[in-house]
Amino acid sequence: MAHTSSSAAPSSNPNTHVSRTMRELIAARLWLAVYQLLPYAAEFDPVEGVWSHLKRLLANLTKHSLDQLTALVKTRLKRMQYRPHLIEGLIAKTGLDFQPP
Repeated sequence: MAHTSSSAAPSSNPNTHVSRTMRELIAARLWLAVYQLLPYAAEFDPVEGVWSHLKRLLANLTKHSLDQLTALVKTRLKRMQYRPHLIEGLIAKTGLDFQPP
């Protein structure tokens, strides 16, 4: 089955992403563009924005068990999932262009 849309995947540069096998897998998928980042660059990682936002949501809440905290984190992440403008904003904040070259 051929893919008709393109996707971009930021890579934080672990060794598995630069291996010959991974390069071959990427090359075989014309719809996929992989951008190599610095070994760790938090400002370019949209996931860091997600965690930062989540931590602000949890800042003044107290839970008495790990199970309660886990349930709350899952609920807050699920809410974020249904706010596409929030996710788009976190991606835009990186300043990276995820459009195919």
